[in-house]
Amino acid sequence: MKQGNIFRCNACKNLIEVLVVGFGELVCCGEPMELIEGQKEEGGKEKHLPTIRETEGGVIIEVGSTLHPMEKDHHIQWIELVIDNMSYRKFLNPDDKPIAKFNIDLSEGKIGQIEAREFCNLHGLWSTTRQYN
Repeated sequence: MKQGNIFRCNACKNLIEVLVVGFGELVCCGEPMELIEGQKEEGGKEKHLPTIRETEGGVIIEVGSTLHPMEKDHHIQWIELVIDNMSYRKFLNPDDKPIAKFNIDLSEGKIGQIEAREFCNLHGLWSTTRQYN
């Protein structure tokens, strides 16, 4: 287990993110929770991989080369930007666009790795990582 891992309860669908690594097993509804690994390659007709785009005012993350559907039964629940152990997250509703803008000044200091993560209520966690500098 490591900081930032996402776990899901397969019974009630609770999601848990590890903030501080301790010891023991994560359990919900009387069962061990499942570690959700971020998928990094497209496989189906819906597009899930988040794209990272730097703009003058920060960073924009869009979900899918063709924007992911945002319907009541199939949508992106949240989009997250992780920069050198700093995390920024936007929660979405089914009527929102699967886009998040984060007003982050990338010109300050040395930035190494940037990761974009998103969670689809049907297809799980998806992730894109790139080196910045």
